[in-house]
Amino acid sequence: MNDQVRDRFEIPKESIAQASFEQGRKAFEKFLANAQTAAGSIEERGETVRAGAKDINAKAFAYAERNVQSSLDHAQSLLHAKDLTEIMRLHGEYVKAQMSALTEQASEMGRVAARAAIDAAKPKVQPKSRVSDA
Repeated sequence: MNDQVRDRFEIPKESIAQASFEQGRKAFEKFLANAQTAAGSIEERGETVRAGAKDINAKAFAYAERNVQSSLDHAQSLLHAKDLTEIMRLHGEYVKAQMSALTEQASEMGRVAARAAIDAAKPKVQPKSRVSDA
């Protein structure tokens, strides 16, 4: 092969290297942008999960306080009972009321936990940015 033919088929090494470098840079920049978006999403989900846990804890403490107060009231009523029959009646009323309250509390805690789980699983809607192609 003569020099003219070889020159015609010679690959321009610098332009390929430059193109590869630019392509790699763009891919890396895109990777970083996606990683930052993912990290932001994880942080937002963490805030949602913490808010849900806070709601659950608040409900649990409110129920515990109410249940302890109910137990103290029951103990107080037992102190004033006149006989064993009245003690049995008061205790039966207390157990019935507590079972009803615990059923209601368990149901409400289930709803709060389900709502927290749904909120944590919801995809965050990202506002559309208006970037001009200038």
